[in-house]
Amino acid sequence: MSTESSLAPFSRRNWLKSLALASLANPKLFASSAAHFAPRAKRIIWLTQAGAPSQLDLFDYKPGLAAQFDKDLPNSVRGEQRLTGMTAGQKRFPIAPSVFKFAQHGQSGMWLSELLPHTSKFADEICLIRSLHTEAINHDPAMTLLQTGHQIGGRPAFGAWVSYGLGSHNADLPAFVALISRPSGPTNAQPLHERMWGSGFLPSKYQGVRMSSGKDPVLFLSNPPGITTERRRAMLDDVAALNQLKLADYHDPETQARIDQYEMAFRMQSAVPDLADLSKEPADIYERYGPESKKPGTYAANCILARRLAERGVRFIQLYHRGWDQHNNLPSGIKSQCHDTDQPTAALLAELKERGMLDDTLVIWGGEFGRTVYSQGVLTRDNHGRDHHPRCYSVWMAGAGVKGGHVHGETDDFSYNIVKDPVHIHDLNATALHLLGLDHTRLTYRFQGRDYRLTDIHGELVKGVLA
Repeated sequence: MSTESSLAPFSRRNWLKSLALASLANPKLFASSAAHFAPRAKRIIWLTQAGAPSQLDLFDYKPGLAAQFDKDLPNSVRGEQRLTGMTAGQKRFPIAPSVFKFAQHGQSGMWLSELLPHTSKFADEICLIRSLHTEAINHDPAMTLLQTGHQIGGRPAFGAWVSYGLGSHNADLPAFVALISRPSGPTNAQPLHERMWGSGFLPSKYQGVRMSSGKDPVLFLSNPPGITTERRRAMLDDVAALNQLKLADYHDPETQARIDQYEMAFRMQSAVPDLADLSKEPADIYERYGPESKKPGTYAANCILARRLAERGVRFIQLYHRGWDQHNNLPSGIKSQCHDTDQPTAALLAELKERGMLDDTLVIWGGEFGRTVYSQGVLTRDNHGRDHHPRCYSVWMAGAGVKGGHVHGETDDFSYNIVKDPVHIHDLNATALHLLGLDHTRLTYRFQGRDYRLTDIHGELVKGVLA
């Protein structure tokens, strides 16, 4: 194809005019805000701990369990709960108290594990939810439910709904970015599928863009050898002209999405390399985020990148850290995971606060379900494993509109059942949307004759966590 546009009516100038008209026809295309009401948060950084951290060893202090070591979990507590195939055949369900010490922190006196010395300094900024629950008992459906509101794939991810509902703050970057970090130690790291940041049945322009630590932070972002920026521009103009003809004929929204994505990719070629170049960060930043922060692709490096994305107006940043699935050797495994995540998480909170961004940034930390109080496999005084536990687990929120230094919900003496203020996954998602200024019952998309939403037909606002 010629380096000059072969279709004169669709010159670059006319193309830009068409973009301007498109933005007038569809304000959500480039909207800075289409909220239902005044938002408390402009953006979300979701620190997704894939594999399910043990609430018993981090957040849900149960000192009475020390006297219950190796005793059988009462049937009255376990009830008829569904068990995984990994422990359903055990002859016993011996109670495994946490081997880690807890202490109270901040003016709030929040009980937190010794594994979180850095995060503990932010006890008065954190709203700890100890009563989250889910139906899913295995990783993939549980993570899919957490991200999309349904256990079966095919629906839009949370970030895609936010992108659809609010548009982008930055025309040169996507509204939704996913980052996947590598654990530093040997772990049982569950796979993550692209549907976790997919757009489902929404137009594909709302899907998340995964950034990696490779040569190209976004795959195929660089021009191949022999292709200049001018040649790329001319090619996109010609392709856009052809797509505009098809759009006029068929009015297929996916054709418009393809046009938008090509343009976004072109703009990202300039914006992303600068964004992903962490070498420009001063030395003291690396010191704050810890020893792993200079290694590309680590959780610490991705926390720095998450802050840079937030500064540049990205609305939804999903940072995954895998490896929390500790069915055996939990004490050593969870210690390694906290080594990776505790200091960088606290450094991120500190930076956001210092830069005045925590006031309008919602930070969420947590996984897809919890872990059992009983040991999976052999129990000793210093070692054990824990199986999946969907009935109750802990997550925390901090920042925009959240009640700091507050503990919401309560579990029984075994951290097995919720006894006060249960919060379902749908409730958590409805509350996060609310803080963005979105009513979860009104953020809908019609597909195959039905109005869908992130929370399906469920979800209640958790007013107790709001400031």
